[in-house]
Amino acid sequence: MSSILGVPVDAAYHLVSGFTILLTPALGGVAAVAAIVLFTAAARLILMPLSLRGLRGQATQARLAPQLQDLRKRYAKQPERLQREMTALYKREGTSMFAGLTPLLLQWPLLSVMYLLFRSTQIGGKPNTLLTHDLFGVPLGSHWLAAAGPVSLHGLVFLGVFALLAGLCWLSVRLGRLMTAQPAGADAPGGALIRVLPYLTVVIAAFVPLAAGIYLLTSTGWALAERSFFWRTGRISGAAPTPPKPAVPARN
Repeated sequence: MSSILGVPVDAAYHLVSGFTILLTPALGGVAAVAAIVLFTAAARLILMPLSLRGLRGQATQARLAPQLQDLRKRYAKQPERLQREMTALYKREGTSMFAGLTPLLLQWPLLSVMYLLFRSTQIGGKPNTLLTHDLFGVPLGSHWLAAAGPVSLHGLVFLGVFALLAGLCWLSVRLGRLMTAQPAGADAPGGALIRVLPYLTVVIAAFVPLAAGIYLLTSTGWALAERSFFWRTGRISGAAPTPPKPAVPARN
């Protein structure tokens, strides 16, 4: 493979193939799917420090939202002054307007590798044996609308992936609201975009091979669990709320 992603695709191929061979005695036909899940989890584990940094950026943006709204009102008719003041505020806080987008952007390199891995008929000059694997009879290298249609078994497998992915996106957005405790309309710059972008993964899954959709499903689920863990353990601002203390009976 001559593309710039040739080396990581070759490495991913050997890892996923190795996991598949290792898991086949126990899992049989779904070993390749489990290998994709395992590969994705391992990659996300390595990227956890960057993910934590991005989540802290999101929390900082939520905390700065009231100050940013005040600046918008104060300099509504002075766009250049508004931009300078917002830039200065972000600089004082050691963050940027786009810091919270890091968790979403982390997915793109891995998704690209997974896409190329299951689009290429040859890897390293040899046949891509991963294309011979399937999920419920649907080849991992196939696309949603490339066969009998959405009401066939092929289509239903993809629709199942889409439904699970949409559910995880909804939970992610809901958790984001709990973490920031921001009412509607009080988002920091880019906050609304952060809430909408997770659903873009469902659209992407409709145009990539089934294997890449499984990657997206696994990665989104990992990100949700990771975000919840960081929040509840206080590793990002907006730590888990302290349980209310029991009421003390009034003394007569």
